[in-house]
Amino acid sequence: MGLRKNAPSDNVMVPATADPFESPKWAPPIWHMPPALVLVVNLVRALVRLAGFLARHPIAVVIVGGLGGLTYALGWRLVAVLAAFAAVCLGCWAAYWWDSFVRLVGYPARARWRHLFVYRRHWQPVMVMSGLAFYRNAREYLPVIKRVAVTATTDRVLVKMLSGQAPGIWRDHAENLAHGFGAALCRIRTASRPGYLWLELVRRDALAEPLPALPVGAEDDHAVDLSSLPIGRREDGSTWRLRLLGTHVLIAGATGAGKGSILWGLVRALLPAVRAGLVQVWGIDPKRMELAFGRDVFNRYSDDASGGMVELLEAAVTEMQKRAARFGGVTRTFIATAADPFIVVMVDELAFLTAYCPERDLRKRADAALATLTSQGRSVGICVVGALQDPRKDVINIRNLFPTRIALRLDEAEQVDMVLGDGARDRSALADQISPIPEVGAGVGYIRLEDSPDPVRVRAAFVSDTDIAAMAGYLAEAA
Repeated sequence: MGLRKNAPSDNVMVPATADPFESPKWAPPIWHMPPALVLVVNLVRALVRLAGFLARHPIAVVIVGGLGGLTYALGWRLVAVLAAFAAVCLGCWAAYWWDSFVRLVGYPARARWRHLFVYRRHWQPVMVMSGLAFYRNAREYLPVIKRVAVTATTDRVLVKMLSGQAPGIWRDHAENLAHGFGAALCRIRTASRPGYLWLELVRRDALAEPLPALPVGAEDDHAVDLSSLPIGRREDGSTWRLRLLGTHVLIAGATGAGKGSILWGLVRALLPAVRAGLVQVWGIDPKRMELAFGRDVFNRYSDDASGGMVELLEAAVTEMQKRAARFGGVTRTFIATAADPFIVVMVDELAFLTAYCPERDLRKRADAALATLTSQGRSVGICVVGALQDPRKDVINIRNLFPTRIALRLDEAEQVDMVLGDGARDRSALADQISPIPEVGAGVGYIRLEDSPDPVRVRAAFVSDTDIAAMAGYLAEAA
């Protein structure tokens, strides 16, 4: 390394690579400081670090200090008896109220353990090797871990980014972070505060096992919440609930991706309201293989390719127009009643009506009816639920009229953004990587919820042929 003189009258030599724009800093000549002063400086530094540690861990300080005080005042035997009593109480809590014990004790303890021995321990090397650290004037700058929260399958790490960093930079290194911390997958989620983000590190797949059909509501439960219908499970373990009131739903997925699981899951969730006459489900099945099996469940059904399916869509348009004429200027909020039930028009293989139907006139009529329903039907209590395999624009040109869109397993990465919107795949909606094995990937998909731009991974419960037959019998009992 070359050296240069800092000034003509200055005999101090500095590295030739020193920043010429850096403000001059005075550095005390350590080698001239008395040993006693060096000792005092180091002692002060140690006390400051100790005070910072105690301030960051108040609960641990109180516990350790309290145990030490009790031991000094009462003797170790009495403290041991109290500790044993506390252990017995925790054991009884875990034995009889396991869920609350895990939520209030188990998860916080595990989060603290992983914070100290997984993330803080490996943070510096992972940040450096991932390219998320920064160096300036021989000084290392690292993002800061602010908090760790855990669930049964996932760790969430709140990170304060370096000044000038953005979540997009971290998304480019998500795979590095997953391998660095021993996770199966890492997702980058935006936080509510600028300058912060969440690392969502998936330790194991919570949706790897198929889910059995969810139970039908109680027989006297007619108050089905049309804005929150349970049809499966989210990756965080909570129930996946789907809105139908005030929206339309588009389901896209390759053959065998599990579109039928969502369709029948919705029908199953609606059964008490259908039985009470507050909801009607109209079914259209061009291929006569999915919805046709349970045609007795539907209030109206058609698989007639010669015009019956289009006529059913046009009948829904007619009903929509009648309601609009009656409700206009009277009410802006639809409430389902026996006289005006909420209508769900369920279409399997939607692309047949919009692109593949051999008769051009029927395609035009179907396009016109679907466009009318999806643009005007929400306010009068009519919802369209459509399923298709190919989400390209030339197959369905009204996909943007479906506010709620679900991406199951797709064949191409580009199709993810076609279904969920631009940037969805960059936000870890990896629908093109879902396993094609039915037992592993059928019914698994991604959906964007109303309260977050980040896609959520979900799995629909599987409704078997036996379940569908039981559903038909459930409705026949009320007939």
